[in-house]
Amino acid sequence: MARLFGTDGVRGVANRDLTASLALDLSVAAARVLGEVGAFEGHRPVAVVGRDPRASGEFLEAAVVAGLASAGVDVLRLGVLPTPAVAYLTQSLGADLGVMLSASHNPAPDNGIKFFGRGGHKLADEIEDQVEAHLGQDWAGPTGPGVGRVRDAHGEVESYIAHLLSTLPGSLDGVKVVVDCAHGAASGVSPEALRRAGATVIAIGASPDGLNINDGYGSTHLERLQRAVVENAADAGIAHDGDADRCLAVTASGEAIDGDQIMAILALELRDTGKLPGDTVVATVMSNLGFKLAMRDQGLNVVETAVGDRYVLEAMKAGGYAFGGEQSGHVIMLDHATTGDGVLTGLHLLSTIAHRRRPLDELAKVMTRLPQVLINVKGVDKSKAKTSPELAAAVQAAEAELGDGGRVLIRPSGTEPMVRVMVEAQAEDQARVVAERLAEAVRAAL
Repeated sequence: MARLFGTDGVRGVANRDLTASLALDLSVAAARVLGEVGAFEGHRPVAVVGRDPRASGEFLEAAVVAGLASAGVDVLRLGVLPTPAVAYLTQSLGADLGVMLSASHNPAPDNGIKFFGRGGHKLADEIEDQVEAHLGQDWAGPTGPGVGRVRDAHGEVESYIAHLLSTLPGSLDGVKVVVDCAHGAASGVSPEALRRAGATVIAIGASPDGLNINDGYGSTHLERLQRAVVENAADAGIAHDGDADRCLAVTASGEAIDGDQIMAILALELRDTGKLPGDTVVATVMSNLGFKLAMRDQGLNVVETAVGDRYVLEAMKAGGYAFGGEQSGHVIMLDHATTGDGVLTGLHLLSTIAHRRRPLDELAKVMTRLPQVLINVKGVDKSKAKTSPELAAAVQAAEAELGDGGRVLIRPSGTEPMVRVMVEAQAEDQARVVAERLAEAVRAAL
């Protein structure tokens, strides 16, 4: 059977793949596993639970809270707030477990469950495997005073905003920004944090109704933000996804700035302020070759990981590094957060503009993006992507054609039923031709 947990928790169509009963069972299993490994030893366990504004989050939150309380865990309901806020509050409140209900950039019918352990870090793969193994097992839950108690803690968002602002070296006075909240979890937090930091803020995509999350707004739909930045003569635009663990940006002229460019800008700022241990940035195999070349030219090292911010974080912790992220806009500033935080990233990007007194488009010139074509191939058996000899031969031929001026990456998605084909080359036409050829090879082989 396929593993239930993907690279970012358990995700699927709400009430079909991710049902209330599964959410309840996952919560019970997570509580039981953490209890068995000693995470609750010597004290009464506490969990925090947050969600994005999807309609399905309402019944899934109820199921998660019920499961945890039935397993003897006291629950603080945080309400609607970003994923990184749940991670932060898991740490700051000393909770034993954090649970976030969100499907990130996915459309409204989808939802997901993500668990954080004590300290605000995602659960290790082996703990997730144990949680899966405990699903559906008979067990004797607590009774009487042993059951968990539940209370609302919606006001804790204030401590998260205060934390974000405490990380900034100076104010954003004089900076005008448009922020696109994807009608998601950042709709209240991000505009408020930016205003309190001193920026002049225009918010779009900040009216969630439970059904419009990521619908034409946010980091996967930059067109509205690009227009709004130009129309309002703003210095920059910031785009989040549904749960605000991502940040992409837009220059004053409407040019899109991806996660690689944001990382390049912030890496130099951290280096110049003595806050980049080992002069090293951690990035994934999806980062543009232009990013890696730019970091090399600046005398910085790049440690490469598999795709997924959890793997970036693992490499950061193992190597003692403080900064890393993904092209998609997950940026981890380990001095301030335990996971990718789009609001934090946006604040620090704008702080760099204010501090250096240089426009975003000029700062972004630190790297040149090589043309990159990404094709998502659906309807194939992604489990065979790494073992097919026919596909391996097609990749080898493509790499020989591109030489040192490009690269190829074939990767099964960790969260969706598809295989991603990525090709970089010196010319976009060449990248597209090679990518389309490889996509056909994927369909034929898988």
